[in-house]
Amino acid sequence: MLAIESQGSRSRRGLGTAGVLWVCGAVACGPMQPEPLESSGGLEPVASASQTLPSNNGESFNGLAFNGLAFNGLAFNGLAFNGLNSAAFASWYDQDPALADNVMKYVTACAVPAGETRTYTDSQGRVRVWQGSLGLAPDWASGQPATVTEQQLVSACLAAHVNKFGRTVPISVLGRTAHGEPIATTPEELQTFSQREGCFFGNLFTEEGVFVGHDDHLLWPHESSVRACALEPDRDGCAPITQVGPCASRCTPDPTNTYYTHCTLDGTSYATITTRIRPQEIYTCGDGVCQFTESCGLGMDATHCTWDCGLCAR
Repeated sequence: MLAIESQGSRSRRGLGTAGVLWVCGAVACGPMQPEPLESSGGLEPVASASQTLPSNNGESFNGLAFNGLAFNGLAFNGLAFNGLNSAAFASWYDQDPALADNVMKYVTACAVPAGETRTYTDSQGRVRVWQGSLGLAPDWASGQPATVTEQQLVSACLAAHVNKFGRTVPISVLGRTAHGEPIATTPEELQTFSQREGCFFGNLFTEEGVFVGHDDHLLWPHESSVRACALEPDRDGCAPITQVGPCASRCTPDPTNTYYTHCTLDGTSYATITTRIRPQEIYTCGDGVCQFTESCGLGMDATHCTWDCGLCAR
């Protein structure tokens, strides 16, 4: 796997470890060719922009932010030429073109099969090209209104790709399409992405919300992760995603116990997307590197990691 990860600078902050009384030593993913995905940003000043999130299986890259963009009404237009060129879609898109463009990159990747693209010309004459990948919503992709199951799966897929830090991180996306076909995966993918992360479900299109459960224990105070929304307790900045506790308490696993097929909340059953990450996406205070998820201060937890980030300058 050609894994491309953009996690920013790992420079030390604070006074460093020189003034500390102890010394810690440093201790030491199908094919893809993605572009770095940002959480937001302006439209490119070009006539045509190709938005890519290609994958031949469940390996994908997160980095989406969609808070503040309503999805109601979007599902009633088919995700094909006629639907994308409707007045309703143009009205939705023009709410926030930069954000909508980024969201459609992920909507298309989640809903449309690999090898297909969707093209849209915005009100400024810019041509947007979005590539399919997972094919979770075959009926919607063929031009029909999205079924409830498709709405749920696309919502879950979008939530799984959210990154509160706006960072691009490789993830493994597992589950079934709306037609019940498993997302293609390989033993190598499961081995590389061996850290179970979360179960995502909900419905953005009907404003029911989106939710995440943790598929492993929550991170300890000395741990942190760029994938904060699923495993870190009581984290803010993940709206509109709501944490709902352990996946095992409300979700049904597939026969192989590799992923969850459905999760239930308040009596409603939702089609579900399950995610895995690489173990190195979880950072530990004391590993000798001051990660951007850690802070200086006196202590041994991620928010006061003296070992890695030193004491804070006064």
